Amino acid sequence: MTRTTLLRTALLLAFAGPAVAGAEQLLTVDATAPAPDPHTGYIKLGTATAPGGHALGINNQYLTRDGKPWLPVMGEFHYTRSPAASWDAELAKMKSAGIDIVASYIIWNHHEATEGKFDWSGNRDLRRFVQLAHKHGLDVVVRVGPWSHAEVRYGGFPDWVVDAMPTRGNDPTYLRYVERYYREIGRQLDGLLYKQGGPVIGAQIENEYNLGGPGRGADHIRTLKGLAVKAGIDVPYYTVTGWDQTLYPSGEVTPVFGGYPDEPWATSTKELPPKETYAFRFDTRVSGDLGAQTRASQQGTAETDMEKTPFLGAEYGAGLPAMYRRRTLVSADDIASMLPVQLGSGVNLMGYYMFHGGRNPVAGTTLEESTKSGGYNDVPAINYDFNAPLGPDGQQRDVLASLRPFHWFLHDFGARLAPMTVRKPDVVPKDPADLGPARWSVRSRGDAAFLFYDGHIRQYPTPAREQVRFAIKLPGATVTLPRKPVDLPAGAYFAWPVNFDMGGQRLTYATAQPLAKLDGGTWVFAAQDGVPVEFAFGEKARGCVQIQRAHVDEGADAVVVDGIQPGLDAAFTVRCPGAKPLTVLVLSQTQARQAAIGTFQGQRRLVLSEAQAYFDGGRLVLRSAGQPHVRAAVYPATTLKSAGRDGLFQVFDTTLPARNVAVAVKPLRDAQPARPVRIGGNANAAVQPDPEAFGTSAAWLLDVAAASKSKDVDSLLLDIDFTGDVARLFDGTRMVDDWYYNGQRWQFDLGNLATKRQGPLTLTVLPLRADAPIYLPREHRPDFGGKPQVAELKAVKVVPVYRVEIGK
Repeated sequence: MTRTTLLRTALLLAFAGPAVAGAEQLLTVDATAPAPDPHTGYIKLGTATAPGGHALGINNQYLTRDGKPWLPVMGEFHYTRSPAASWDAELAKMKSAGIDIVASYIIWNHHEATEGKFDWSGNRDLRRFVQLAHKHGLDVVVRVGPWSHAEVRYGGFPDWVVDAMPTRGNDPTYLRYVERYYREIGRQLDGLLYKQGGPVIGAQIENEYNLGGPGRGADHIRTLKGLAVKAGIDVPYYTVTGWDQTLYPSGEVTPVFGGYPDEPWATSTKELPPKETYAFRFDTRVSGDLGAQTRASQQGTAETDMEKTPFLGAEYGAGLPAMYRRRTLVSADDIASMLPVQLGSGVNLMGYYMFHGGRNPVAGTTLEESTKSGGYNDVPAINYDFNAPLGPDGQQRDVLASLRPFHWFLHDFGARLAPMTVRKPDVVPKDPADLGPARWSVRSRGDAAFLFYDGHIRQYPTPAREQVRFAIKLPGATVTLPRKPVDLPAGAYFAWPVNFDMGGQRLTYATAQPLAKLDGGTWVFAAQDGVPVEFAFGEKARGCVQIQRAHVDEGADAVVVDGIQPGLDAAFTVRCPGAKPLTVLVLSQTQARQAAIGTFQGQRRLVLSEAQAYFDGGRLVLRSAGQPHVRAAVYPATTLKSAGRDGLFQVFDTTLPARNVAVAVKPLRDAQPARPVRIGGNANAAVQPDPEAFGTSAAWLLDVAAASKSKDVDSLLLDIDFTGDVARLFDGTRMVDDWYYNGQRWQFDLGNLATKRQGPLTLTVLPLRADAPIYLPREHRPDFGGKPQVAELKAVKVVPVYRVEIGK
């Protein structure tokens, strides 16, 4: 057997532990130690007070907003990788997905390709992008570099910088040009800073920086921060990435962390061992290799700063890129199951990279990272899909639905979580590869707590945990939940509340995840498939619970509600004399993943829809890919005319005229024998073919019938199903998109094409050799059938994305 097979066998055997079938598994944690008080004054902020007196802050545990704990969600979206015409809608989608802060690299070679000639127009209009973010209620963090990485050519340095001077240190020539570049950024942001009433609250200095020696290290980061402030980039928060032994001046900047569920930058052509992103952290914040292109030999500042800075995240992978030698493809559960792990490990800013995919601009050359330009990785020349929750053309991916319940949880209850301390269970895995013990954690302060559980690990099967109960020893008493042992399904992950205040009513625990608190005293919870829903209230609720299709047990010391079947009518009311009544709504796991929450018709409302739902200007917008029947359930109800009701929800139901756009496919050239994949580059691994090698590609003409967007059709997605190595799409001789085969469907919005385009498109597919030393997920590895290579076009179609606006 291979090493990987042996490892997987050993891990599976670990599940066959000594536990007796049917015996209760009591998982315990001691959370009686007092939570330490936060300390302020160590981290230096820029101007953190806005007009009107609003203020941002930071202590060694969490961020604050107007003096209160703040645990926001941040998502990366690169404006220069998306059409400017799309920004308004895409930012609205991000806000409606529960994002609070949009982060973006300002990529130097996208703005100053030629020395001294800055371009801030069109898709490079930073100022307009930030203004639109502000319009949608999003804060902004600018990642000013000057080195970004971002899988771009030279990490974002313009060619003329790389050619003429040393970089990433205090070389006077380099600093002179950096100062000018920062000054240009400062001009673009003037009037939009937090201190000016704008949305820009933070700036990241450099990226993945761990270079030591004279003129480098902490001294260089201090110099760059000084240049940024001098250029007018005066913001409350200054950050640096905290992984791979990063070096920075302690107290001047705050480290931010990250983690990914796989390593597309690795050189292995096999599945990797279980990643530490699925292992709760009790002693460190720094993940392993996150793909930094430099190596350090000393301990990083982030390790020594743990007690001085909060645990903030900036690059938890909301997807992964396909790199030439390693083409990972992650599932929705691979990504979303990281959230209870990170939150249960103490993360107090949930930041994603990337949240929105994009495409590289093309200037005099393509601007991707590649081995031919000295980079460590090869990535597509144009496409930067990243398997992100929102695709390059704004498509909603499955992972977005799985992430949103955690985002709503943090939006409404993050202020409670942020001051809580991580509590280590009595039994934990010995390392990330130990799949025997249950993976869980508690964060608590006083008697209030949240329990976090993860039973999903990418590419490694996990068992159902039979007959489980949790015992959390708190200062006031031990809370054991649920009343009777339950089976936790394989792959389950969730957050449960303990001693949770519901408007003066104490919820001792619930075996459902808090989702949101809506106006009018409605508390929304999300069930976990396969786990019975149970709510336990204190004695104060005795005689107050009103419910029809469930069971209430008023015991000696608790009021327990169980037997609830989650759904659109799964609600009960707690109505006690002299107190405001509260309504509890319990959604199924599927319904919770359809949830969008936002202001619609003048009130914050919960919307459930299989379609992509977002809020814009008080309207509800629904986008449905390929399905002209669009349905949405809304709570609380509006005064608008609708199709009726389903349980407690008002239902809007629309069927639009179906739109069919034909695609005629004509073979143009057969594939020729592809050259062997070359080993080389800085990684000494498979590198993408030289340009001349693409002459062996198979080619087809795609004649797409004339079509355009309309009131009911938001976009037309060219959907390409192929098997091969590298595919490219051309409008005439201009390449408009490209894709590394990895089993994911490739889509391209036809609206990206020039309006005066004439004639068919050309699709080419470079053959994938059977002996190619690249990694493909086992479920998508082609069956070569004994042939030396494959280049196959399976299907091409146009998918209309239907659009419905409600409340316009």
